[in-house]
Amino acid sequence: MQDLDHLDPALRRLWQDGGLKPLTLAGRRLLPLVQGGMGVGVSAHRLAGSVAAQGAVGTLSAIDLRRHHPDLMARSAAEGTGPGAKDAINAANLEALQREIAAARQLAQGRGPVAVNIMRAVEQYADLVRTSLEAGVDAVVVGAGLPLDLPDLAREHPRVALIPILSDARGIALVVKKWERKQRVPDAIVIEHPRWAGGHLGAAKIEDLTDTRFDFERVLPEANAFLRSAGIEREVPLIVAGGIRRFEDIARAQSLGAAAVQLGTPFVATEECDAHENFKRVLARAKDEDVVEFTSVAGLPARAVMTRWLRNYLDALPRLQAAVHKKARCTLAFDCLAQCGLRDGLPGWGQFCIDQRLASALRGEVDKGLFFRGAGALPFGERIATVRALIERLLTPGVALGAV
Repeated sequence: MQDLDHLDPALRRLWQDGGLKPLTLAGRRLLPLVQGGMGVGVSAHRLAGSVAAQGAVGTLSAIDLRRHHPDLMARSAAEGTGPGAKDAINAANLEALQREIAAARQLAQGRGPVAVNIMRAVEQYADLVRTSLEAGVDAVVVGAGLPLDLPDLAREHPRVALIPILSDARGIALVVKKWERKQRVPDAIVIEHPRWAGGHLGAAKIEDLTDTRFDFERVLPEANAFLRSAGIEREVPLIVAGGIRRFEDIARAQSLGAAAVQLGTPFVATEECDAHENFKRVLARAKDEDVVEFTSVAGLPARAVMTRWLRNYLDALPRLQAAVHKKARCTLAFDCLAQCGLRDGLPGWGQFCIDQRLASALRGEVDKGLFFRGAGALPFGERIATVRALIERLLTPGVALGAV
């Protein structure tokens, strides 16, 4: 088993002094830190590769990565919204994913794994999984739906770690039992708390976000009890996500039975994050009172910063819902989601183009973008730090949030 000898000596000493247990994933011992996948393009090769280079898990978001490649954007734009547009966009995104995985692996230099996060709810899900596997990714992480077919898609890649994102013990039991019938168990499971995480949340409706079945104090013992009864507790480390901001949060999670933690928003506020500087500043400056939950176009609750665009959208929502109707096709010819509230005319779902709004945020367009953010103050307050500085902060006990 590969140990943590590959860590920078100073970082290794800091980790050892803090006393946190390592994460064992697919035969590798790593820092107990996972950088969450954030799309569109927020966690691309620069962030994921930089995190992995420190001995943690770096994660690309697979969604619409062509936006980091001007040549691919130009190629897909040449089709306009004609009959060939959708295929051109999909092909460009698969090529972008291959490029981003290769670049992230080069940055990582084998010191930590590079993962790809893929939403089960996207139409191109299966193609994105296959492309990631063929491109040599170390792990595939799937959320926004139950990835019951992931073992089938990855059957020819047994060494790639398969990691579902779930939110309660019931979902964990369902996925594990289904996977066991396919002679596979998860290599790890991310347990995301809908009350604290950013982006699309693992609850059916906003009213469920505070349900106690999601609390780590409950779900971790329940999940570990199930894994123990199945005889696989040692094989499936649990990784908690949502609201993790400092060393003490990690230590508490491990005391409850987690092996590691996943963070998204704090990694946006780093120099290596692939988003525009405006995006980083919006998330770093936002306070909890600036963050709101709403129903997204994917039908899931979501958490984001209350920008001018989001306020205007929520004000207009009653009028938009009154005019809901099914469209013949996606007006942008993309069809990014298998089911889309706007395209499919689904009452109660969001009525905006998620891809356009997230792409605007990626470019730092504050008046047009949708800026997903988790709850809680960031480790460095409003300051933008480096990935290395953030990891050092997370491994250091007793540092107050926001301290320089």
